[in-house]
Amino acid sequence: MAGDPQGTEPGCLGLVASACGGVETRLAAELAEPAAERGWRLAITLTPTAASWFCDRQLARLQATTDLDVRWTPRLPDRPRPHPDPAAFVVAPASAGSVAKLALGLADNQALTVLGDAVGVVPMIVGYRVQPTRPAHPAWQGHLDALAGAGAHVTDLGGAPWTRLLDRLPAGPAAR
Repeated sequence: MAGDPQGTEPGCLGLVASACGGVETRLAAELAEPAAERGWRLAITLTPTAASWFCDRQLARLQATTDLDVRWTPRLPDRPRPHPDPAAFVVAPASAGSVAKLALGLADNQALTVLGDAVGVVPMIVGYRVQPTRPAHPAWQGHLDALAGAGAHVTDLGGAPWTRLLDRLPAGPAAR
């Protein structure tokens, strides 16, 4: 992976989530809150479908972890950018569709647009949640290999706590 390019905000972590695997109940508790406790400033982006899975209370809990807006829609051209460029990304949970689109460079929503601009540029951890039959699909391994070839660390979330993904990041702001 490339080092932090100019323009990234040191200490800013992009946290991106797809609609799968308990995103509405686990994202705040297992990623956003622990990352904030470690000193990361969070730039949280959800896929539009993931955002629809959250009730107001769950979105408020997620929003409480950051001073930046939690987003899932693109900004209008006359509006300022709502997030700085993160120094690293954690993508979790990543659905099979999001993994495939990211590997192919498809950006059909705000979350994939942000990731597509960062893959291969800043450290990226992709934790996916897929059906047990997905690895049998002939394109699946190619998607994982494409992301790994771009420097992303790709892992199956399985049943493990999502917090373990934070341990794979470069030293966070609290360690500096």
